[in-house]
Amino acid sequence: MVSAINALAILIAVSPLDQLKRGLFDDSFDGIHQLALFDWSLLIPYFGILIILSFYGLHRFETIRTYLKYRKKLNHAPEQRFAELPAVTIQLPLYNERYVVERLVEEICRMEYPKDRLQIQVLDDSTDDTHSFTEALVERYRALGNPIEYHHRANRHGFKAGALQEGLKTATGEFVAIFDADFVPPADFLTRTIHHFADPKVGMVQTRWSYLNREYNILTEVQAMLLDGHFVLEHGARFGRGLFFNFNGTGGILRREMIENAGGWQHDTLTEDSDLSYRAQLKGWKFVYVPQVDCPSELPVQMHGFQVQQSRWAKGLTQVARKLLPSILRADLPWRLKLEAIAHLTPNISYPLMLVLSALMLPVMIVRFYMGWKQMLFLDLPLIVASFWSISAFYVIANRELYPKTWKRSILLLPALIACGVALTVSNSKAVLEALFGIESGFVRTPKYAIGGQKVQLGNARYRRRSGWLPFIELAVGSYFVFMVVFAIDTYNFLAIPFLLLFVGGYYWAALATLRQEYLGRLQWQREQRQMAMERAAESR
Repeated sequence: MVSAINALAILIAVSPLDQLKRGLFDDSFDGIHQLALFDWSLLIPYFGILIILSFYGLHRFETIRTYLKYRKKLNHAPEQRFAELPAVTIQLPLYNERYVVERLVEEICRMEYPKDRLQIQVLDDSTDDTHSFTEALVERYRALGNPIEYHHRANRHGFKAGALQEGLKTATGEFVAIFDADFVPPADFLTRTIHHFADPKVGMVQTRWSYLNREYNILTEVQAMLLDGHFVLEHGARFGRGLFFNFNGTGGILRREMIENAGGWQHDTLTEDSDLSYRAQLKGWKFVYVPQVDCPSELPVQMHGFQVQQSRWAKGLTQVARKLLPSILRADLPWRLKLEAIAHLTPNISYPLMLVLSALMLPVMIVRFYMGWKQMLFLDLPLIVASFWSISAFYVIANRELYPKTWKRSILLLPALIACGVALTVSNSKAVLEALFGIESGFVRTPKYAIGGQKVQLGNARYRRRSGWLPFIELAVGSYFVFMVVFAIDTYNFLAIPFLLLFVGGYYWAALATLRQEYLGRLQWQREQRQMAMERAAESR
């Protein structure tokens, strides 16, 4: 007890500044500890992974530079215009979208386009009461004179890609516009985009997504930032420089001839949009990005729904890389285009690498405790600039471009954004490894509720998915990082603590948010069961 009290007294006597200096500049072990084979077996893969991650960070800096150089090209009008508007088919792929389908159909039927040149296909693969509800809804709007028709498949063969390909068999349009169930396209969408196809080389026109429920909660704000980075900087830079970029599966129009020339919709990946995009551009088709036209959509408001969506995209894009990168690398294309395709199709490999990095971090911290601050600063600073600073610059600049009056809030949201990326690590790692090893899985829909910006209680919402083992693994990994924070404090490694806390926050956020929502769902289900039992008892009397 006496020794403990003495130690505490000494610790209190040392000022916080002295403790910080000790942690940053203590050279007590310089020249004493010699790295052994075991040390190198930890440090080499650790820094090797950091270098790979830094490649994607440097690519973000290059994307920013390219966007700033070519952004003036983005505000462009069609060079030619149709003398007579062409026939267009609008496809609306659905699967159990009871909450949003009515809003979708209503908005599509308001589309400003000659009805004799418009066909609306509702492609419904639903297995619940969305089927009967939507069929009656379509019949009602058709009776009002809208050129809308209902198609229902008895199976989900090929998932969304299969539904789109099936719809083409009866499509009458020369061009095909596609909208997912949660989108609310503006009435002038077609008239503002169709004339780009007056150039016969143009195969696809993509518009920018915007968000109906951006400010619903912190999660939706962060998601909006992530997607804004994609639509503002990535699409802007790639289109501006003439590089390959992708149709995003919704909020765009495709030339039917292009779809057929590229081999049609194929369902051997979960991102049929990116797959078709690269096959079409390899065939020589030109893609156009029109950011001045925005197409409102709904973001997932629950953590597990967000993880489901992102893991599907991560797996699908990795499947596309596995499928098409050999053809891209063999093609007669400029090296810059090939390098961009690699960077575009493979970034999700960073998720399993982050898991390995997490496992190595604690033993590497122990080894590096004996290396001295000079070596740590020399190794870490360039990697921190390439990795973490690039993320901050990327999303802040994207928000500044879109929201010049309110962009400073994005700086405050950066910790949440990085923590949200951490929250995807486990689920996306599983998805990427499944793609690399050829493990197939079904198309898992992202639940949407047509909630807009208002707060609602989603504990009773249908389409809840069980997260299974995922939140418990996230809790375990988060607790591992808590232990690393304690170790960093004990060894005066103060510079590491903010980064470690972001990992703690990300894993705990993902796990606890999912468990809370599932708990609320179980309570609601129990209430519903009791209510049904009471109603049955009343009927029996």
